[in-house]
Amino acid sequence: MQTLFIDIKQTDTQAFYSAGIGREQDHQLNRFVRRDRIHWLDSSHTPALAYLQWIEQLRLCLNRELFLGLFDYECHYAHYPQGAFYKKHLDSFRGSSNRRLTSILYLNPNWQAQDGGELVMYPSEGEAVLETVQPTFGKMVFFLSEEFPHEVLPAGRSRYSLTGWFRINNNNGVNLDPPVWDLS
Repeated sequence: MQTLFIDIKQTDTQAFYSAGIGREQDHQLNRFVRRDRIHWLDSSHTPALAYLQWIEQLRLCLNRELFLGLFDYECHYAHYPQGAFYKKHLDSFRGSSNRRLTSILYLNPNWQAQDGGELVMYPSEGEAVLETVQPTFGKMVFFLSEEFPHEVLPAGRSRYSLTGWFRINNNNGVNLDPPVWDLS
């Protein structure tokens, strides 16, 4: 985790871009909904390779033990500058239901409760809070992407995480969705 923290801090701020909502032709920036900045990772990103290899072993185990049919994993670094937030949402795109399991690894040494930036989880129906998670260094959270609405409260200082989604294959019989990474 220390390697990931060093990497996210050393990644050029120009490599991060304002996160949007929606995908492809539906993608748009909406600063009322979210203000974080993201940097997508893949298997060519050497500092994240050990993490991605570990996550691949986890994917295989989840499939073997829980029969989830997880096909791939996509992830990005997320940086919430001071004051940034992400309002209540689900981790799925309209018309596409291939994200099954969300993972968040927090990369915030010395995080204190007064720093804010908590993840707040809600039930699929209603407004009751199920859980509030402090984004402390090394904490990892998993939840069903399409079942649990959640939000990130405003951060009182820069907040970092590696956020990802285990996905299933929504293929059309010709193309694989998502494409497969080579982690060798």
